[in-house]
Amino acid sequence: MRSHVTNIANPLNAVRNLGILAHVDAGKTTVTERFLYATGTTHKRGEVHDGTTVTDFDPQERDRGITIFAAAVSCAWDGHRINLIDTPGHVDFADEVERSLRVLDGAIAVFDAVAGVEPQSESVWRQADRHGVPRIAFVNKLDRAGADLDTAVESIRQRLHPAPLVVQSPIGTEDGFVGVVDLPRMRALVWADGSDTAVEGPVPDELRDEAGRRRRRLEEAVAELHPTALEEFCAQGTLSARTLAAALRDLTRTGEGVVVLCGSAYRNRGIEPLLDAVVAYLPSPLDVPAVRGTHDGTEQERAAEAEAPVAALAFKVSATATGRLTYVRLYSGTIRKGDTVLDAGTRRTERIGRILRVQADRHAELERAVAGDIVAVVGLKSARAGTTLCDPAAPLLLEPPSVADPVVSVAVEARRSTDTDRLATALARLAEEDPSLVVRTDPETGQTLLSGMGELHLEVAVEKVRQSQGLDVAVGRPRVAYRETIVQGVAGLVYRHVKQDGGAGQFAHVVLDVAPLEAEGDGAATGFVFRSAVVGGRVPQEYVRAVEAGCRDALTEGPLGGHPVTGVSVTLVDGATHSKDSSEMAFRTAGRFALREAMRVGVMGLLEPVADVTVTVPLDAVGGVLGDLAARRGRVSDSVARGGSVVVTAVVPLAELFGYATRLRSRTRGRGTFTARPAGYVRAPGAVVSEG
Repeated sequence: MRSHVTNIANPLNAVRNLGILAHVDAGKTTVTERFLYATGTTHKRGEVHDGTTVTDFDPQERDRGITIFAAAVSCAWDGHRINLIDTPGHVDFADEVERSLRVLDGAIAVFDAVAGVEPQSESVWRQADRHGVPRIAFVNKLDRAGADLDTAVESIRQRLHPAPLVVQSPIGTEDGFVGVVDLPRMRALVWADGSDTAVEGPVPDELRDEAGRRRRRLEEAVAELHPTALEEFCAQGTLSARTLAAALRDLTRTGEGVVVLCGSAYRNRGIEPLLDAVVAYLPSPLDVPAVRGTHDGTEQERAAEAEAPVAALAFKVSATATGRLTYVRLYSGTIRKGDTVLDAGTRRTERIGRILRVQADRHAELERAVAGDIVAVVGLKSARAGTTLCDPAAPLLLEPPSVADPVVSVAVEARRSTDTDRLATALARLAEEDPSLVVRTDPETGQTLLSGMGELHLEVAVEKVRQSQGLDVAVGRPRVAYRETIVQGVAGLVYRHVKQDGGAGQFAHVVLDVAPLEAEGDGAATGFVFRSAVVGGRVPQEYVRAVEAGCRDALTEGPLGGHPVTGVSVTLVDGATHSKDSSEMAFRTAGRFALREAMRVGVMGLLEPVADVTVTVPLDAVGGVLGDLAARRGRVSDSVARGGSVVVTAVVPLAELFGYATRLRSRTRGRGTFTARPAGYVRAPGAVVSEG
């Protein structure tokens, strides 16, 4: 049995900062709960269905039975400090996953042993790829009917394209799953009914041949990828446990392979070996590259050392009853209560009031935090998610997490006019905590619009305002974020901007070619490309940049409905200047009005956002579901039978998905489920207007 006591003076190589990633209902939160229980951090196993989990502490999470907000916890295992973030699995909260991955050193990807790789499993895997986060995989729910480790592993290989390195094989199937064979050490770990600790013993005779074959496949896979292992394998025909462990660690940290373990978190089977794998294979802060940032235009590195100047990144802000908490990852240096730090973005100084070790909604006060720590601090007034906190004497700006553009909007208003100001304050605080929420006022209607990543995202946000502020809020029908695009452009459009009303005048002459961007794949082209083909210096370079800025100004509102414009290519082909009256402002104005004129005389089209939808339905309900998708303008791309159900994948306009969850439940008697993730924009049918 491991000691769960952590030495307070742990060196950095005894720290693991990791996240739990998975699709909805794959078992992320249950794995986290079992970690806390196995390490002695909690003394009772929390259950999602009972609403007793540590990390799903928000009332909405307990009511809905899903993780909505990333929750940080900390525990100790085998002399190591494990800082763990349980991330949401629903696509509407992918931005919460993005902010968490930005500050993590490693991750556990959890997969359902029946479903294998599901749509959101793939999405979070790709997010981790972008951040270069090393992962190990845990195939969960091996006790379920239809569970199959090999099928799940093959789906990982086919859909995620890593080299899966399976280090365990199950003992028993479905209800009879009782343990695993540890292939590197060729030992059996068996959990008796009612026991939380595995009994170690020899591999059962009836499984010895299969375990030998699996061990051989593991050795061959590792030898193909790792030079040192290949040398030993060629020389001796096998790999020692030490060489295999070292190679698995190297391959995990470089991302060339992913170690795969298995178990049943609900039954507490496979958790302790998974903790051992976290310690053995995932990197410490010392094993990842030094953090990079910029200062005065030059790139700098900060080593993960307690004595180095402070560099930390805020990745989450939360308002609690005890004050405003700012969650930070400390990359270098040491912070103490009362220290002054610099907000590198705003150049303002902030004072750290308190430092807290976070245990979901519980906190333990610390005197200091050192490089490699993930903690919450109290006292920061203006820090936001993405804010860099650094030593005032050694400024450094770190790259913030990216924020996705919202795709759905609802109109929000207080039912009582006296609550309008309170609602505005509550919405501003909400957007401060969650950067993927945007609050704005519609200039035409005067309505307050709340925009987010999906229906559930907005529903949760509004409910949070109602619960926390006690406000009676009215919500209008969600509106999707349409875009406008050029369908047929204009060549050689001439625009002269001349203004003379006393004093210095304004003069700018531009000639533009405006054309649609070429689309890649089935979706519509998005983005903006600006080029200059002016020769002979007829338009100086500083004025060319001003024309581009003016064109970007014009893209904020299109002629069809005031939607942002995208998918446009503009080429400045000619122009003229005046020796006295030309200026950057004049050319910026000319660029803006020239592109507006091009959009007015050209042919414009409306783009609508679409989503990749995966629907899982019983066999007897497939016909009705396919008909409903067709009525919603959905294009079915695949249909696969899996057990007693059918998995249908389709591309559906986001505007047609409002209320689909209720409709699907009705058509399938509550047995159907679906997931949707944004898939870009396509041309809206019949939405082309020509003013020319």
